[in-house]
Amino acid sequence: MKRLSAKEKARIERVLAILKATYPQAVTELHYSNDFELLVAVMLSAQTTDKRVNMVTPGLFERYPTPEAMAAASSEDVFPLISSVNFAPTKALNVVATARLLVEQHGGKVPGTMEELVALPGVGRKTANVVLSTAFDVPAIAVDTHVFRVSHRLGFSKGLTPEAVEADLMRIIPREDWAKAHHWLILHGRYTCVARSPKCEICPLTADCPAFQTGKFDTPSAAGKPSRPRPRRAPAAPKA
Repeated sequence: MKRLSAKEKARIERVLAILKATYPQAVTELHYSNDFELLVAVMLSAQTTDKRVNMVTPGLFERYPTPEAMAAASSEDVFPLISSVNFAPTKALNVVATARLLVEQHGGKVPGTMEELVALPGVGRKTANVVLSTAFDVPAIAVDTHVFRVSHRLGFSKGLTPEAVEADLMRIIPREDWAKAHHWLILHGRYTCVARSPKCEICPLTADCPAFQTGKFDTPSAAGKPSRPRPRRAPAAPKA
């Protein structure tokens, strides 16, 4: 991205301030009680709603409460417990393999570096960033589909990959706000700036939103293909 003008900096500051005020309790909606449960829950959440993950993890963690317990299981054991999440067969393989590596290489502990986390089966940069920021208080911005979409609509990034969007967000958002901003953008994308019918009529950001101002809500996918939502425009305000 090019150097930001003073006007653009002010716009970004206004947007972030509104998001902060709108989502003051910005934390993950996944349910967990320790680092291991957080890691597994985030792995299961790929292409699956947090609500669905929260429905399956109580039974999963009751059966396999520790990395050691899950490492002793097979993917066939785990699959029935998570069968309702998307890509359950692959995720069953990955969580078991990850548990085994945690036991074999990390003493049963979840590692606290990006390099160690992404070396675990089924753990990509997004999952690693969520774990780092949530479990270890490491400043990080995880880019999922919500963050990707909202960042494009707000004009925060034109990146065609999650990594490119992450780099843009890290450049324009103060470092001390990275972890919270991740949740602000997720929650805004989950409940207001939704993919198919963005709820512009209730959005507090329309005055500073390029997508609303131009009516161009299409956002690229990671493959560069546009998604085409059906925006619901807010009624025009009466002139004073």
